[in-house]
Amino acid sequence: MTLPGTTLWAETWPQPIQAIEARGAKIIGTFDAPDGLKGYAALYQGQGVALYLTPDGKHVLVGNLLDAKGEDLTQAPLQALVYEPMSKEMWSRMQGSTWIADGRADAPRILYVFSDPNCPYCTMFWQQARPWVEAGKVQLRHIMVGIIRADSANKSAALLSAKDPSAALSEHERAGKASTLKPMPSIPAALSKQLADNLALMGDLGAHATPAIFYLDADQRLQQQQGAPRADVLESIMGPRPVQP
Repeated sequence: MTLPGTTLWAETWPQPIQAIEARGAKIIGTFDAPDGLKGYAALYQGQGVALYLTPDGKHVLVGNLLDAKGEDLTQAPLQALVYEPMSKEMWSRMQGSTWIADGRADAPRILYVFSDPNCPYCTMFWQQARPWVEAGKVQLRHIMVGIIRADSANKSAALLSAKDPSAALSEHERAGKASTLKPMPSIPAALSKQLADNLALMGDLGAHATPAIFYLDADQRLQQQQGAPRADVLESIMGPRPVQP
């Protein structure tokens, strides 16, 4: 991920910055900093990190920089250089992945959920979300993967290849443990690639278990919820609970 006008070729980074890069950080861009410091925005293990090169170019400070009032001078450049572009890129990649819609297409809030057909917590979240989905407030987009059991990928393939995938997923989740979903005996190559791409995307987003829920907060920053959320967290993800008629 690059930002025009803010990044340089890696070999031009000063040596202290190259040393941080060698430890696995990805340098995204530069920003102004006070007192002769030069700021660098980096991405490390999925998190934005600020680097401050000293005026002599020989040392680098890593972390947040506070002013005399205790205000954090780091978050604004990290938000602009790292989190906003990263959120847009990952959101776009999820939009282009292979998913099953659950809810109205014109719902004002979209959530992407990495789901495994054998995941009981995916079923739990599906049930938790019903008031918002049925009220037309939220659309869940289930990015199907197969990681829990040997037949998980084959069951995901069966759902994706169903005549009506949304209806098939709804029937499967509504039945819970009583589901009669049969795994596809053999997954076609094209569908196998889609499932592999979904799994790779899940890894790129730093998720390792299902359900992995992704949504945009009020600042359009990508947020993640791992596992079925607690009841007191639901509204922060889904919005205010719909009033039952």
